Amino acid sequence: MNPQELELHYPWNDTLPDPDMGMQVAPGVFWVRMSLPFVLNHINLWLLRDEIDGVQGWTVVDCCIDHPASRAQWEGIFLQRMQALPILRVIVTHMHPDHVGLAHWLCDKFQAPLWISATDFYTARSALQGKHHFGGDRAAAFFALNGLTDPQALAAVRDRQGYFKQLVPDLPPAYRRLMDRQRLMIGGREWHTIAGYGHAPEHMALHCPSLNLLISGDMVLPRISTNVSVFETEPDANSLTLFLQSLDRFLNLPSDTLVLPSHGKPFTGLLTRIRQLHEHHEERLREVIHACQEKPCCAVDIMPVLFKRALDLHQTTFALGESLAHLHALWHQGQLRRHKDAKGVLRFSPSEAPAHP
Repeated sequence: MNPQELELHYPWNDTLPDPDMGMQVAPGVFWVRMSLPFVLNHINLWLLRDEIDGVQGWTVVDCCIDHPASRAQWEGIFLQRMQALPILRVIVTHMHPDHVGLAHWLCDKFQAPLWISATDFYTARSALQGKHHFGGDRAAAFFALNGLTDPQALAAVRDRQGYFKQLVPDLPPAYRRLMDRQRLMIGGREWHTIAGYGHAPEHMALHCPSLNLLISGDMVLPRISTNVSVFETEPDANSLTLFLQSLDRFLNLPSDTLVLPSHGKPFTGLLTRIRQLHEHHEERLREVIHACQEKPCCAVDIMPVLFKRALDLHQTTFALGESLAHLHALWHQGQLRRHKDAKGVLRFSPSEAPAHP
């Protein structure tokens, strides 16, 4: 564990759930962990015992990517943990592939509705049509504008136009809209939604006061900071500021709230973790300012400032987006100014000008 992790408490230590049975973490709440074929090699899903219109069954929170191994694990869960009871609804915290990938399959198999924010539902539909930031010509042009010059990397970005569809081949044709501060009854208990921004278009976390439990999705993770990026679909976004402001919306929850994150292990120490995340990004912002004081920097220049390790293409696209998010936070605050250099690359340097509108 790193020193920050020692400030958090993991109630189950290193124990992980059984693949087919999951693990109970609160009355009627079960933790399922599925593998991912990425560097971030797993996602946590949540099964909640439920009853809707007199029918006993389950509410599922998040789904995993559509992959043969994921489907096979779900089949084991249907037989073992779910004990022939149906899925009554599928809640998706946000539209990223590891969360929404199998929603179409689960919803169709059980004739269950999908619950998701409208923003994320329509963003996912756009991504399925190749009109989103996961690849293609516009994404490659945006990365080039922000300093990515390697022809092979740019060609690979162009070729990733079907990346989202590989992991999310379809979506349910309809959905139930989740909105901020919405009240849901799940298993006879009241849950509340908490909207978050910066990581996804309109992420929905779920808080149950009676269980003192928060399904945090990707908004609050115990070991890593959530990726917060700027992409070509919103090229002037202030994603990092939105994310940090969203974190503060969890500050009114009890300090001993059990946090169920999408990656990592369940933990307590929510307020400590929020403080750590603020401090982490404040330190990164200081490093970015220092780099821009030494010379005008583009997003590619900032990548080695924020990421000290070698990155593959998949990681590079997110690292570039996150580097740009840090530059934009300072630009929107008025601490940096932005201009194009002689090669048409956007660069940032210190400025005393007023904040960008």
